Amino acid sequence: MSHSVRHHLRLEIDEYDATIRRFIPGYETMLKVAAEAVASVKPDLVVDLGSGTGGLSEVMLGQESVDIVELLDVDPEMMAQARNRLARFSDRVRFTLRSFDDPFSPCDAFAASLSLHHIPTLAAKTLLFQRAFAALRPGGVLVNADATMPRDAAEQELLYRGWADHMVSEGILEERAWEHFSEWAGEDTYLPLADELTALRSSGFLAERVWYAGPIGVVVARKPE
Repeated sequence: MSHSVRHHLRLEIDEYDATIRRFIPGYETMLKVAAEAVASVKPDLVVDLGSGTGGLSEVMLGQESVDIVELLDVDPEMMAQARNRLARFSDRVRFTLRSFDDPFSPCDAFAASLSLHHIPTLAAKTLLFQRAFAALRPGGVLVNADATMPRDAAEQELLYRGWADHMVSEGILEERAWEHFSEWAGEDTYLPLADELTALRSSGFLAERVWYAGPIGVVVARKPE
């Protein structure tokens, strides 16, 4: 899987961290909830899937019970930003420029923030869930912070309306907000929450959504001991 944030979001990489907060409702809380869910299993090694500029990794590394975080991403510009951002964590952080389609090594937790929606189908996402389950040690966790969308068109419209309202409240013109959704649809796939939970559970996880703000939510999937 290849992906360029500069191309997809039409952003300069230096702008990403400020702009993503304008795009995503509850962004700071989302990262906090996800990081705390990861920290709850006291992991020796966390793998951040599609880590971007390291926003989620930074919050996870701020948790006392998290030891090492490995960032995986295919975008070298984003990885360079993450290296600068996380330099202070020294040997507690690793940087790996590769896809999360590649084989996983054993770990205690997987985490993802606004990255798994780049997987285009439920079947492909289910395969990733299965590979993550196999790589996790017993008692490990997969935490996914991302957007989901119901199948029903009227319910979708309500969620997109609220999402657009958030962006307008952050100073983005309403017309531009709706244009963003159209642009993102070229690479993003927002699946129904029920389908994602079913895929996780069929892969062996105990899964639930623990937080949400409109279409954005945090799903925690635990591998039994």
